[in-house]
Amino acid sequence: MPGIDECLLEAMRLPGARGAALVDWTSGLALGQVGEFPGGDPEAAATEAAEVARLAAEQRTFTPADGTEADPPVEDLIISNHDSFHLLRFLRTSFDSSVFLHVWLGRADGNLALARIRLDEMAGRLVLG
Repeated sequence: MPGIDECLLEAMRLPGARGAALVDWTSGLALGQVGEFPGGDPEAAATEAAEVARLAAEQRTFTPADGTEADPPVEDLIISNHDSFHLLRFLRTSFDSSVFLHVWLGRADGNLALARIRLDEMAGRLVLG
């Protein structure tokens, strides 16, 4: 079972991957990071991605429609702009489930569908702590 570094390196093998990080959305801290980051500042990118993740995770609008409690309540978020995709995949953990994988993909050569499938697989195999 891969650890954080192996998981992030695997994420960087996705078509179009520019950067990847494992982020704690309660604190905004990156637990690991590799590659480039928007604005060139990995700490700022982690903090800003964590703000978006926290907003989505804390809203009842995004919880399962069947009323079941899910932990985390959101599976993933996709944010797109004119030249890239940001995919945030929430992880289930044995502790408080407050971490997510953030992968930044170039839009011209990234494959969003493949990235979602592979991040789901990686999330299932990742060993934390």
